[in-house]
Amino acid sequence: QVQLVESGGGLVQPGGSLRLSCAASESIFSIRVMGWYRQAPGNERELVASITRSGIRNYADFVKGRFSISGDNAKNTVYLQMNSLKSEDTAVYYCNAVQYGFNYWGQGTQVTVSS
Repeated sequence: QVQLVESGGGLVQPGGSLRLSCAASESIFSIRVMGWYRQAPGNERELVASITRSGIRNYADFVKGRFSISGDNAKNTVYLQMNSLKSEDTAVYYCNAVQYGFNYWGQGTQVTVSS
């Protein structure tokens, strides 16, 4: 079972930046896919970005050019660098890991973009 702990959320002004971290309980190199999802009130949870253990990245169209996903194997941590934040990026962001056909989720971290 993979345990995930997110951190780095908070309040930021439009145009600002935040970096989210997701610490995994095992080597991210052994996890098939890790990703970030988000859920705003009244909306379904949606994929933001993902990265495979071979380093292939995938981004939702609404974050391309603004967000970047990366991993640090030494720290068992995946990051989501978020730049040029917009009010519509406000949501709870969840870390996800797919391993041996199972989905694992973190507890979520709130990101609020507001002036």
